[in-house]
Amino acid sequence: MTRPIAGPSASIATPVLQHFTNRRNLMNLIQEDLARAHLAARLGEAHELRRGHRLASARRLSLRAERASEQARLALARSL
Repeated sequence: MTRPIAGPSASIATPVLQHFTNRRNLMNLIQEDLARAHLAARLGEAHELRRGHRLASARRLSLRAERASEQARLALARSL
């Protein structure tokens, strides 16, 4: 807590000090919001990358299953 300043400038000093305190708090909040937004963006990117990896993996497995099915059909056709 600040001590009251005696004299005619006492009424000016307190609002100025309060203004700087509010500004400092505001700057801290802005930095926190910026960090939170950056983290959210990075998490979104990671989520998209994981989704892409899963899609590519599913595509590879699907192609492998199609090749196996085609080979099974060819083997069956040869045996008849």
